[in-house]
Amino acid sequence: MRKLERDFYSRDALLVAKELLGKVLVHEIEGKRLAAKIVETEAYRGIMDKAAHFYGGRRTPRVEVIYGAPGFSYVYLIYGMHHCFNIVTGGNEEPEAVLIRAVQPVEGLEPMAGHRFAKPYGQLTPKQALGLTNGPGKLCKALAIDRSLNAEDLCGSRLYVEDGDTDTEPVSVVTAKRVGIDYAEEARDYPWRFYVKDNLYVSVL
Repeated sequence: MRKLERDFYSRDALLVAKELLGKVLVHEIEGKRLAAKIVETEAYRGIMDKAAHFYGGRRTPRVEVIYGAPGFSYVYLIYGMHHCFNIVTGGNEEPEAVLIRAVQPVEGLEPMAGHRFAKPYGQLTPKQALGLTNGPGKLCKALAIDRSLNAEDLCGSRLYVEDGDTDTEPVSVVTAKRVGIDYAEEARDYPWRFYVKDNLYVSVL
């Protein structure tokens, strides 16, 4: 499959968030290829977005990568224990990003199960198998994505996104409100979350 190039990410976060559905997130680590189809995303867009880390033009060392070139990773820690993986979009000095909320495992299920549950994939319960990557923190743990991959160039060879098979298997997109941002006043009602209809790995329906 073809690796996505910089131009794909150099667009509005809302458009990129929708078009990432059905694409394949790949992490090559320790000689293994971990790959999963993206099935749920959220867009964070501009300094007026009260749900964004860069709201009001906030500019700290943590979010500096978002003000740079598109096509780089933004990885942060929540609750002191869960990592979240975002893709920088838009253009230089135009802070926008897409949070990857859920993915469907495709390749490397054994190492993914080891990362998440410390046991072989075949020994997972049905609930554990479904819970392998159905949330932003879960997918990061399964795919071994942490702060060491912050500001990683997604046009490189370690962490990247491939085209997927959306041409032969069109994606039916559902639009919904973002979740977990009740603090964001009117921004909590923006319909900026997108997911693949009827996919079992979607975190919140």
